[in-house]
Amino acid sequence: MRRRTPPPPAPLPQRDGVDPVRVRLPVGGAWATVREHLVERLTGAGPGTVESMFAAGQVIDADGRAVPPDAPYRPGMYVWFHRELPAEVPVPFPVEVVYRDEHIVVADKPHFLATTPRGSHVAQTALARLRHELGLPTLTAAHRLDRLTAGLVLFTVRPGERGAYQTLFRDRRVGKEYEAVAPYDPSLTLPRTVRSRIVKERGVPAAREVPGEPNAETRVELAGHRGGLGRYRLLPATGQTHQLRVHLAALGVPILGDPLYPEVTAPVPAGDFRRPLQLLARRLEFTDPVTGTHHTFTSGRELSAWTSYTDWSGESGPRG
Repeated sequence: MRRRTPPPPAPLPQRDGVDPVRVRLPVGGAWATVREHLVERLTGAGPGTVESMFAAGQVIDADGRAVPPDAPYRPGMYVWFHRELPAEVPVPFPVEVVYRDEHIVVADKPHFLATTPRGSHVAQTALARLRHELGLPTLTAAHRLDRLTAGLVLFTVRPGERGAYQTLFRDRRVGKEYEAVAPYDPSLTLPRTVRSRIVKERGVPAAREVPGEPNAETRVELAGHRGGLGRYRLLPATGQTHQLRVHLAALGVPILGDPLYPEVTAPVPAGDFRRPLQLLARRLEFTDPVTGTHHTFTSGRELSAWTSYTDWSGESGPRG
């Protein structure tokens, strides 16, 4: 089997920690010029946007030269450009660096900050911030936390080593411990291991449990309770989308601040950082596949509903 030729290196630098967009012109199609193809491809960019990019010399080829507006279409050609970043409300919480060496960075991500650029969250992401703040343009994420979940995330420094760290997660060789605050139900028998089949459909906000062979497994333990709230220790053996949130909701104790489970609620306005989801990636443990060092990292964050329910909710404490 012939190996795929890697794309050439980007001729444009990052901007605010965000990579330039790379487009490979596909085989087929009736486009006469590169510009015609990009106008059709970037329909969401707004009228005249692509034409303005060409006029300003902002579409660049592999040799670092501006592509002229009348450049003929060549299948397989690569071009790069910086997209206009969406207007983002700054997330007013820092990304704390827990550990850093020449191979990895372990960060303690706050609630509301996406791990990597996606959709309307681009510059306001942990990856973009760390690239900019640490001066590490090659930094990449080895795994991902939901935007609403706080806690530990592993990043890799060298692109050639990223696969080795991703394999740790794929092969379940990373010990992960989460903490959640949810209602306390004295009739719920814990500890227990929850197994189910979870599916997440593209374009649908919430995942759901369906009949079939389980693909998600979570150990659920009660670490303490008071005032009608429980503090739960969660040990996932798998990593399905929203797995912990789905499993606690299915047990009848949905995580505080969850806008999707057990029911999808209306989105909060941009910039509303009240009532964060009470879910924290507390601990990561693994043996470094490059250095052989055994690492154990612990988040320094606390879940605000547990430390002060009144501060988290803006209301009086829950009733027992």
